[in-house]
Amino acid sequence: MTFRFFSALAAAMLAVPIFAAAASAEDAKPLGVIELFTSQGCSSCPPADALLAEMAARDDFVALAYHVDYWDYLGWRDTLGSPENTARQHGYGRSMGIRSVYTPQAVINGRIHVNGSSRSKISGAVEELNRSGQGLGVGLSVARTGESVVIEAEGAKGETKNAHLVVVYFEPTQPVVIERGENAGRTVTYWNAVTDIQTAGMWHGEAARFELPASEVDRKGGCAVLLQSVSKEGLPGPILGAAMIRNPGS
Repeated sequence: MTFRFFSALAAAMLAVPIFAAAASAEDAKPLGVIELFTSQGCSSCPPADALLAEMAARDDFVALAYHVDYWDYLGWRDTLGSPENTARQHGYGRSMGIRSVYTPQAVINGRIHVNGSSRSKISGAVEELNRSGQGLGVGLSVARTGESVVIEAEGAKGETKNAHLVVVYFEPTQPVVIERGENAGRTVTYWNAVTDIQTAGMWHGEAARFELPASEVDRKGGCAVLLQSVSKEGLPGPILGAAMIRNPGS
């Protein structure tokens, strides 16, 4: 996984409805962003992986799986794991004041963490954040125009906030046969396993337009875009808006 920068262009956007499970995946404002930190070497993770698969199949969540590498010593090297995914989890830990990270850990909207295998805790966290005004309040829309993928962000209501436009690439859905370790003998199907994170630009609270090369997006398995606050120390913080980019053949 690498961190790179794309160019950003300024402009405007349209707002989109917040509740729309059946709406266009690229235009609906999601109910929440679920970032699951998981490992093929963790015996507690398969139920969380299955739950994430359910959420990833819906249009009203942005669900991403970050496979970490710190359980590799147990006898099986996670085929989807990376030190960058582990670093993102530790970054959340520091920003939230967590003494230690764990798997399966689900981070909701970059704000709070819960047990990633608990459906009730994840849904409860999403509902509570939306009730308290900490949901995904900034709408993003995605459109393909010629050789570009254009992302438009609406302006913020109230206090202006700065955020990074973060592009998160992930693998196509794939089954993995785990041969050793705590899950030896299992075949687990993984959804939206993150392979790369790129910062594509800055958002300053006003309506803005960002452009990505369609060729870069289309050669990946899938892609999510996040408007995420980042601390001066580079730690990930609250996610203000999000959208999925679907490849034409997916």
